[in-house]
Amino acid sequence: MIDLPIRPSYWDFQFKVTHKLNDKTTLTAIGLGAIDDFSFAVPKDSSPEKEYALRANPIIAQNSYTLGLTLRHLINKGYLNFAVSRNYLDNQLDKFEDGNADSTRTLGSFSHEIENKLRLDMTKNVNGFKYTVGASAQYVQYDNDLFSQVRKEVRDAEGNIVQPGYSIRFNTDIDFVKYGFFAQLTKAFLANKLSVSAGIRTDMNTFTKDGGDPLETLSPRLALSYSLDDQWNINASVGRYYKIPVYTILGFKDDQGSFVNRDLRYIRSDHFVAGLEYLPRDDVRFTLEGFYKRYANYPVSILRGISLANEGADFGAIGNEQITDSGEGRTYGAELFVQKKLTRKTFYIFTYTWYRSEFSGLDGKFVRSSWDNRHLVSALLGQKFTKGWELGLKFRLAGGAPYTPFDLAASRTNYLSLGTGIQDLTQLNANRLGVFSQVDVRVDKKWNYRRFTLDVYLDFQNVLLSKTPGPPDYTFERNEDGSYSTLDGQRVQPDGSNAIPLILEDDDPFFLPTIGFIIEF
Repeated sequence: MIDLPIRPSYWDFQFKVTHKLNDKTTLTAIGLGAIDDFSFAVPKDSSPEKEYALRANPIIAQNSYTLGLTLRHLINKGYLNFAVSRNYLDNQLDKFEDGNADSTRTLGSFSHEIENKLRLDMTKNVNGFKYTVGASAQYVQYDNDLFSQVRKEVRDAEGNIVQPGYSIRFNTDIDFVKYGFFAQLTKAFLANKLSVSAGIRTDMNTFTKDGGDPLETLSPRLALSYSLDDQWNINASVGRYYKIPVYTILGFKDDQGSFVNRDLRYIRSDHFVAGLEYLPRDDVRFTLEGFYKRYANYPVSILRGISLANEGADFGAIGNEQITDSGEGRTYGAELFVQKKLTRKTFYIFTYTWYRSEFSGLDGKFVRSSWDNRHLVSALLGQKFTKGWELGLKFRLAGGAPYTPFDLAASRTNYLSLGTGIQDLTQLNANRLGVFSQVDVRVDKKWNYRRFTLDVYLDFQNVLLSKTPGPPDYTFERNEDGSYSTLDGQRVQPDGSNAIPLILEDDDPFFLPTIGFIIEF
């Protein structure tokens, strides 16, 4: 209806069943599923932006699910939890020269990720101490058949190579076990004014070089909360966290078929948080917190020398290359949070966050990350009326996100084969987009029947038609018949030397109405 060349189709499914086996034992089953079919169609009214979308974006097909069972059993002064689950992702990307499926493929990624998980933990209260101990295990399977054309070979009129071609091609299939142990202890002191919670965790795996050493990922955490009076609290926490690199990184093979990223360490993140909490009423809450996060062992591309945190949001399979874990990062800022819970007819939430986010590459220099918006504002207001009517308002604002400008010479040479421009990494995230803001409105009408509830709603996104800034796109000018315009009126050359480059600003506003219904029974 809005004549976009991109035609996404999303299906989501979920269920939850809880069954009480006896007075002490409860069984819960949860399932989540999703099907995403991301295709393209020629729009009725053509434009440079729509032509670019048709030729620059890959065809995406995904399906995923998560299934889990949890058994909770009450014991003396506590309870036992046992959980078993499985999550699955089938992810397919396909992209061709100039968006034509009959031409040369420039990107193809066909991968599967499967995790089968077990978790057992016990929580007990003894003499005012509450403690939890537990263990978890996962059997991981990952495979990927990938081809990515990074740059196409270009020759001059005499047949000499002006630019050598470079592409990534590999097929990988890995499986391994991840496992971990954790413990948590909580106790109140000083007539319950001071609450102390301390914990520790370690994670291991059977794939990476040092993955079996529990000391490599030993993660202590400590949280304190002190009540000044009935309305004011001081909160503080410090903790260390580890995360294994993503499977696209671990599964990468070089030309000799070796897993060159097998010696990577877990990504480390140290968190420091402190703040004030004010509770003037039971339904109103204010918090003001400052935070600092320090990252180590962060993945960095050896080929391009940049941190993967500076890749931005892209459809590419990030991590399909040789990586080093020499990167560092830091994020710090402050957040104000205001909440009024729904007690009668009105509820609202307001947050404002100021922050900085920076990561380093091979050169060790910190560069603002792709997520360094600096300012984030979010506000939500809900109002209930009589006869089942409800009104919701949402406001979002984000400071301009950093982006990297194009290498104009490399972009011209490679555009015909890749369908996109090539970034100038010597100016990594040197530019910023404009400020993003959006107001959404939703109206609901509910009917309550004896066995079910029907909710029909109208949702209007971006009612003020605000601009939605995104990174600019690189393309070539086209004639009305879709062919490329050229400087000499001849057929466009393979290296784009006679093409007319065009930078497309991606900031057009959109207005999206939605009608839907919800049935609860």
